[in-house]
Amino acid sequence: MTSEVTYDYDLFVIGAGSGGVRASRMAAAAGQRVAVAEQQYLGGTCVNVGCVPKKLFVYASHYHEDFTDAAGFGWDVSPPKHNWQRLIENKNQEISRLNGIYLQLLENAGVDIVDGRAEFVDSHTVEVSGKQITAERILIAVGGEPIVPDTPGAECVITSNEAFYLNECPERVVIIGGGYIAVEFAGIFNGLGVETHLVYRGSQLLRHFDHAVAQFVTDEMTKKGIHIHFNTTIDAFEKNSDGIHCQLSNGSTLVADQAMCAIGRRPLTAKLGLENTKVSTRNSGSIVVDDRFATDDPAIFALGDVIGTPELTPVALAQAMVFVDQRFGEDVREMDYHSIPTAIFSQPNMATVGLSEEAVRAKKIPANVYTSEFRHLKHTLSNNSERVLMKMIVESETDVVLGIHMAGPDAGEIIQGFGVAVKAGLTKSQFDATIGIHPTAAEELVTLRQVNYAIE
Repeated sequence: MTSEVTYDYDLFVIGAGSGGVRASRMAAAAGQRVAVAEQQYLGGTCVNVGCVPKKLFVYASHYHEDFTDAAGFGWDVSPPKHNWQRLIENKNQEISRLNGIYLQLLENAGVDIVDGRAEFVDSHTVEVSGKQITAERILIAVGGEPIVPDTPGAECVITSNEAFYLNECPERVVIIGGGYIAVEFAGIFNGLGVETHLVYRGSQLLRHFDHAVAQFVTDEMTKKGIHIHFNTTIDAFEKNSDGIHCQLSNGSTLVADQAMCAIGRRPLTAKLGLENTKVSTRNSGSIVVDDRFATDDPAIFALGDVIGTPELTPVALAQAMVFVDQRFGEDVREMDYHSIPTAIFSQPNMATVGLSEEAVRAKKIPANVYTSEFRHLKHTLSNNSERVLMKMIVESETDVVLGIHMAGPDAGEIIQGFGVAVKAGLTKSQFDATIGIHPTAAEELVTLRQVNYAIE
């Protein structure tokens, strides 16, 4: 006769970010006993120090350019003055509101919320604030954190986390990195009137995106006054009375009020106690899972930024719903990572869905490339020199649209809609048969007629 093991919960979730909250709520709705542990703030990175405050800051920074543009439309605008403290206060109020919504959603779903950092004792047990809790299944959804280099003097460097809570807006900033976070914050600070330097060790910003579109964004950033230092690293930071001295590898020195590191993020797995389980991790710290989010430990699962898939909030949300369906539902869903739309809230915006030209060439797919570069209608009166670039890649044999890439105002809003078309596998002929909305920038994607060049 065997005795059945009794656990405190059917599912214990570590991390109350986007993926963790969604998995907790959906599992509870499926009749499971669920608890979630969070050591810092409900909503995770996205709500507190990621997508939401970043987009609010992008809006704030773009008003300076909007005020200038307004003159061409007959508006006489006094020299605008920005109040950084008011922005921070209003942002904090909105984040607090969202934190409250997440709390209410969890409570209404019947999920127990455990405050504190969870650490594994064994495969079915975690310890939080000195208390041990058991569960039949444990889901890791802890997300990631910014990487800070071990450069001498790096203790005076901030990351994106701290940038949202600065007491005052700097007059000079040095940003280290060449990915989307670095590029977005360069646009934010520059738009707020800050002397902005972007220092990158490589020769191409946003190198994981279509190179031609990334270069277009880079050129526009330079036109807007951002100083970009390519093929350069920082050898040391030194905080002096006149600011932070950033010693560059080329022998020069940049002096700034703030130095911000945006060289990437890493999974928050170091202090989970995974050594007490059978969970395997990669050198990066990300957790190895199969296509059902199962780790090498039968009782432990993982999803979101911690497993090495695209680090996007909508991806974590989708993974959470698939996980719950697989484990507690009808088990008819699988995660599909094909053609995920992505936006970079740079200035100008950049957005993409499907394959880049570099990916098409690597796959040796014969294709036709359509491009269009133009001045936005708004800027015919504003006298703003900013331009728009759109690019479409079409498979030669099938006429299927493989990828769409854009740089320009509201690129994310536009590509979200076209993402459905690419996901559905629509052809260029079907795009051509669609009537455009005039006058809009988006109509350009259904009026592209001339092949600019072919990929053989």
